[in-house]
Amino acid sequence: MTLIQSFTEGQEIVGFYMLKSAIFKQTNATPPKQYFDMILSDTSGEITSKFWEATTADKETFFAPMLVKVRGLVQMYRDKPQFKINQIRPATDEDGYNIADFVRSAPVQPVDLLYTIKQAVVSIDDDELQLIVNHCIEKVGDKLMHYPAAKSMHHAFYAGLSYHMVRMLELAEFICVQRPFLNRNLLIAGIVLHDIAKTEEMNAELGIVSDYSFLGKMIGHISLASNWITEAAVLNGMDVNSEKIVLLQHLILSHHNLGEWGSPVQPQIPEAVALHLIDTLDAKLQAAEDAVGTMLASEQWSPPVRSLENKAFYKASKE
Repeated sequence: MTLIQSFTEGQEIVGFYMLKSAIFKQTNATPPKQYFDMILSDTSGEITSKFWEATTADKETFFAPMLVKVRGLVQMYRDKPQFKINQIRPATDEDGYNIADFVRSAPVQPVDLLYTIKQAVVSIDDDELQLIVNHCIEKVGDKLMHYPAAKSMHHAFYAGLSYHMVRMLELAEFICVQRPFLNRNLLIAGIVLHDIAKTEEMNAELGIVSDYSFLGKMIGHISLASNWITEAAVLNGMDVNSEKIVLLQHLILSHHNLGEWGSPVQPQIPEAVALHLIDTLDAKLQAAEDAVGTMLASEQWSPPVRSLENKAFYKASKE
């Protein structure tokens, strides 16, 4: 099977790939012609694809995510690689392929990520904070085993949310040693909870977000997580107005830093500053890693990365 990352211009491709996105459209021609705007993906990356000979029956056949077999040609369009699909069909059981084999996922096994997160929670030396965090983890169930951290901005892959948490926890341990004045218990709790409600904010399957949920659109993960903290406090007989509970909620509510980025308040304690910066560092580095790591072998520059000031990134030689 030819990995997408190794596609080259003019290459004819026959193989199985995951259909990550499929949008049925019409051209502006008279009479208009129907076609599919698609994204094909595998573990190495993804490529924008066009299926020009689409029919109304095809519209009822192809939905993301699903595994498909395609035949087509790698072309360049506006200096970017694009795949022209000449033939496409859904994969069948007889093909012997599993869609999970084509899903990009975190480089660490989900079970190991979840173990690391739970060990970090156990290390919180505050019974009330530990109870609150465990309540939220139990609330999301097994979603931490497979949910992405975002639709496209960063860690947008299978188990990306847990991977993001673990990378942040690693950074936090270093910073707490370097800056011992920080309240480690509060910071660790804030890291585990800051994005945990994304499991309710987004509808996701196989690490791919199809859309934002009703709760996600109307409330969002930041407010949802803050509400979950209140819920946990009430269920465990804690004072919801105590300094500890309010500070933990402050970490969650301020972790995007600015109102235009989604935070209703800005960081006003050192731990909130640390959480925001750790979150930003991991998210932006992951976006940069994704940009250069999923480029085709023939490319030197990535497409513009929206979360990194819409700049393209150059893939330097390792030699």
